[in-house]
Amino acid sequence: MQPATVGSQPGPHTLRGQETNFYADATVQEFNITLLGQKVHITATPATYTWNYGDGTLWGPTISAGAPLPDERIGEQTKTSHIYTATGKYAINLTTHFNGTYTVNGGPNLPIPGQGNIASNPLGLTVWRAVTHNYADNCNENPNGVGC
Repeated sequence: MQPATVGSQPGPHTLRGQETNFYADATVQEFNITLLGQKVHITATPATYTWNYGDGTLWGPTISAGAPLPDERIGEQTKTSHIYTATGKYAINLTTHFNGTYTVNGGPNLPIPGQGNIASNPLGLTVWRAVTHNYADNCNENPNGVGC
């Protein structure tokens, strides 16, 4: 089975203390096999997701795969977003839990007991810190002022 692809906004860099949106793209997958001379059709449907944000925070299983945001909304809180409290390099891991059904020789759809748990390739993310300073000096009037 194909694992979900994982994305982040922003990414591959984000800021400490800011919302980082994560999302998964998982698709329904179908397989045809012959088993003991019988034609078997299997359908695997993504059902839930377990997120590991790489800093010790786990979330899920949840039905939310998340979704990319329009550029003007990056930084907003989403169901799958996360705020990092420390700088560093992180590996975000996602496990997609698939429900399955099968048919034999075109017969009725039957459920496959349990779930298939498929791990995605880790998504690398670097968390940076930003430092801002406000200055009140007018550099034209005081060229030696702080920040000039």
